[in-house]
Amino acid sequence: MSKALLVTGGAGFIGSNFVHYWLGQYPQDKVVVLDALTYAGNRANLAAVESHPGFSFVHGDICDQALVESLLRERQLDTIVHFAAESHVDRSITGPGAFIQTNVVGTYSLLEAARAVWLAQDIEHRFHHVSTDEVYGSLSPDAPGFHEEQKYEPNSPYSASKAASDHLVRSYLHTFGLQVTTSNCSNNYGPWHFPEKLIPLCLTNILRGLPLPVYGDGKNIRDWLHVEDHCRGIELVLNGGRIGETYNIGGNNEWTNIDILHLLCERMDALLAQRSDSLSRFPASPAVNGGKSSDLIEYVTDRAGHDRRYAIDASRIMAELGYEPHHSFESGLEATLHWYLDNEDWWRPLLVQ
Repeated sequence: MSKALLVTGGAGFIGSNFVHYWLGQYPQDKVVVLDALTYAGNRANLAAVESHPGFSFVHGDICDQALVESLLRERQLDTIVHFAAESHVDRSITGPGAFIQTNVVGTYSLLEAARAVWLAQDIEHRFHHVSTDEVYGSLSPDAPGFHEEQKYEPNSPYSASKAASDHLVRSYLHTFGLQVTTSNCSNNYGPWHFPEKLIPLCLTNILRGLPLPVYGDGKNIRDWLHVEDHCRGIELVLNGGRIGETYNIGGNNEWTNIDILHLLCERMDALLAQRSDSLSRFPASPAVNGGKSSDLIEYVTDRAGHDRRYAIDASRIMAELGYEPHHSFESGLEATLHWYLDNEDWWRPLLVQ
C-alpha cells in the first residue's frame, strides 16, 4: 500500500537523505517536504528529486499549525516523518531559545495538527519522531550502550529540548491515541552534511588548509552511523514497528574524536595524492604541498557540558525488525570523502570564509 508522507526538515542533512532514499525505494509514494530553510536547510540537497512526480516542496515553519493542517487535509497525507530540529550543541549553548521554539513548540504544533486532522476524521496514520541518543546523557567508558528504557539525563539545551519533544510525542499516544513511533539515533555522517559538524567541518578544513579543532583531549567517544543506514532503520520502523515503541538506531561503531580525525587525515592525504587536479583545486591543503593533514590538528578548550561517551544498543530494532548497518565505518567514510571531493560546488558556498 502506498504512503503519502510529510517530511519535516526534509531539506536538512538527514531529512534530505531520507527523501532520496524513500523515493528510491518507493517511487509510487507521495513525499511533501516542509522546511523553513534556516541556515542548515538547503534546497540544493533535494535537486536530484525535484523532478520526481511524487515530490513537492513547501517553504514553511513547523510551528505554523494551520499550514500543517492544510497540508495534511488538502494533500491527503497519512504519515509524518519529523526530522525538523535545531541540532548543533554549540549553538544551543550560545542561543538556547531557538532550540526550545523549534524542537519543543514545533513538535507540539505538529502533534496538534495531526490530532486535529487524523483523529477527527479517523484516518489511518503514523507520526514518526526522529530523536537522538543525546537525550540519555553520557556513558562511562565501560558501560553498555544506551537502551530504550534508559533514564533520560540530557546535559545541553539541545538534548534537553529533544528529550522534551520525545515526551510530548509519547503523551499524544497515551492521552489522545495518536499512532506514534520514535527512533533515537547515534551520530550520522554522509552526503549533504552541513559543514559545522565534526566530519564535514574537518574534511573541508583539510581542503582549505585550516585548523582541525579538537575539543579537550579529543577522547570523547561517539557511535557513528552512516545516514543511509539510519534511513533504512526508519524505513523498518515505519513499515513494521510497533505503535508507541521507541527504537534505538546505531552503527555499532564507536570512535574517539581524535581517532576519527587521524583516520580522516590519513584517507584525505591518500585521496588527494591520487587526484591529478588536487593542487589546482585545493592549493592550501598540506597534502598537496608535501605535508600531512594531521599537522592541522589543533586542541581547543572543551565546550561546556560536553558528554564523554555515547553508544547505542540497537538490539531491539535488530531483533524485531531485522535491522543491520550495511556500511562499515571505513567504507562509509571513504564514500563520504569521495562525495565531498566530487561536490565542491555544493559545500563551498556554505562555508564561513
